[in-house]
Amino acid sequence: MAKEIVDAISLKRALMRMTYEIIERNKGTENLVLIGIKTRGLYLAQRIAKNLKNLEDVDVPVGAIDVSQYRDDLPESEKEKMIHGQQLDFDVTDKNVVVVDDVLFTGRTIRAALDAIMDQGRPAKINLAVLIDRGHRELPIRPDFIGKNIPTAMDEEVKVSMTEVDDKDGIDIMNK
Repeated sequence: MAKEIVDAISLKRALMRMTYEIIERNKGTENLVLIGIKTRGLYLAQRIAKNLKNLEDVDVPVGAIDVSQYRDDLPESEKEKMIHGQQLDFDVTDKNVVVVDDVLFTGRTIRAALDAIMDQGRPAKINLAVLIDRGHRELPIRPDFIGKNIPTAMDEEVKVSMTEVDDKDGIDIMNK
C-alpha cells in the first residue's frame, strides 16, 4: 500500500528551495550546467532550469545521461546490450556541473553518473542535487542539495511521480 509523503505543492517548493541553494552555492549561474540522470532526474533538472530562467533570466544548459552501462551491479552481458550514446549537447570541461537525480539510496547510480560525466570531459566541479535522500549508502556519496531527507527501512521503496511521465507530481513510500 502506497502512502503519499510529499504532495505536488511540497515537491514544487522543495525544487524551488534547491534552485535558490544552487544559485547561492555557485555564486550565480555563470558556467553552470545541469545533468539529469534518466528518467526522472532529467525532468527534475529541466524544472530547476526553468526556475533558474524565472529567477535569474538565464538559460542554463540541461543534459541527460543514462548510467546503465556504467553500473557496477549489472552483469557484463547486460551492459553490452546498452546504447552507448549520451545526450549532452555541451562540453562539461571546466563547467560547474550539478548532477540531478530523484532518489539517493545506495550511491551506486551516482558513482556511475560520475564515471559517465568524466568520460565526457573534466568539469571544474561537480555537485549533487537529489529530491529525496533516503539513506542506506553503500558508497561515500553525499548530496550537496537535498529536497527532502526521508529515512526509510530497507524493505521500503520511495516512488517519485512526475507529471511528465506519471501524470501527477508527488512522492509515495511503500513496502516492497
